[in-house]
Amino acid sequence: MNYRELGNTGLKVSEISFGTWAIGGSWGKTTDEESLKALDYAMEQGVNFFDTADVYGDGHSERPLAKAAKGREDEVYVATKFCRQGDIHAPETYSYEQVSTYCEASLRRLARERIDLYQIHCPATKILEEGEVFHVLDRLQREGKVRHYGVSVESVEEGLLCLEHPNVKSLQVIFNLFRQKPAEELFQRAKKQGVGIIVRLPLASGLLTGKFKQSDTFEEDDHRHFNNDGHAFNVGETFAGLGFQKGVQLSNELKWIAEGRGSMAEASLRWILDYPEVPCIIPGFRNTRQVEQNLRALHTPSFTQEEQERIKTFYDEKVKQHIRGVY
Repeated sequence: MNYRELGNTGLKVSEISFGTWAIGGSWGKTTDEESLKALDYAMEQGVNFFDTADVYGDGHSERPLAKAAKGREDEVYVATKFCRQGDIHAPETYSYEQVSTYCEASLRRLARERIDLYQIHCPATKILEEGEVFHVLDRLQREGKVRHYGVSVESVEEGLLCLEHPNVKSLQVIFNLFRQKPAEELFQRAKKQGVGIIVRLPLASGLLTGKFKQSDTFEEDDHRHFNNDGHAFNVGETFAGLGFQKGVQLSNELKWIAEGRGSMAEASLRWILDYPEVPCIIPGFRNTRQVEQNLRALHTPSFTQEEQERIKTFYDEKVKQHIRGVY
C-alpha cells in the first residue's frame, strides 16, 4: 500500500481508501456478512481510511465499520458526514445543538470517542456562504469530539467557498474521467492551503468499469435507478451527471485506456492517482472481490503525456457538454 498526506492534518492515508455508501444502501442488495469480510480484507491489505455517513442506510454503514475496526482504532481512520438527515437548507440543521446530536449518534455507532474527520455532507450553498456551521465544528473540535473537519461539496464554487475558512482540512469532490473540472483550479488552490482532496465516485457509479450495456437495468432501491435524472438528490452523484444511456456510449469510446492496464476500472483509478494533489480516492464496494479489483490500480501503469492529452480532448469535445447538475 502507498500512503499520502491528507493535506496538513498529519494523517497519512492509503492512496486507495474506501467509501461505504454501497454497504449502507441505495446500491442494490448486499449483506453485513459480505461487508465485514470486505472491510477486514481491505484493512489487512493496508487500507487505513474509510468514509461513511450517518445517512447511509440511516446509520447502518457506520456499524459494520465499527465492528471491522475494533482493536484497530489507532491505525484505521474513519471519516463520517452529517446534515442530510435533516433539511439541508434549514439553518437549524447546522446549529450546535443539532450537529452535536448528529455527532454523538455517529460516535456511538462507530464505537469511538472522537471522529477522525467530520464532514458536512453536501450542504446547501447558502450555508457555506453564511459560514456559521464552521464555528459549530470549531466548538466540537475544542470539545475533543472531532479531530479534523472538512466538507463534501457538489461544485467547484462550493469548494472555493470552503477554502475561505482556515480550519477546513479536507474537500471531498466528485472527480473522474467524466468529470474533470475540479482539476482546473480547485486542486491547486486546495494544495496551496494544505487542504486534502478526497475523490469520491471515481468510477462514475460503475460506468468507468466498462461493464454496462445500454439495456441494463437496476433494482428499485438502487440510486442508479431512482436518481438517474436527479429526482432524489443532485444528479451529479449518479453516473457523473451524464445519464445512463449517454454514459454507456461514452464509456465504450474510452475502453482503449484498459490496454496494458488490466481493466478499465484499474485504468480509471490510476488516472486519478496520477494527480499529485489527490491524497486518496474512495471507490465503493459491496464484497471482497470488488475491494481486490480496486486495489489492483496501485500497480497499474501511469498514463503517458500523449494519452493524457487524448483523454483531455475527449472530455472537452465529447463529454462536458452532456454533464447535468451543479458542477
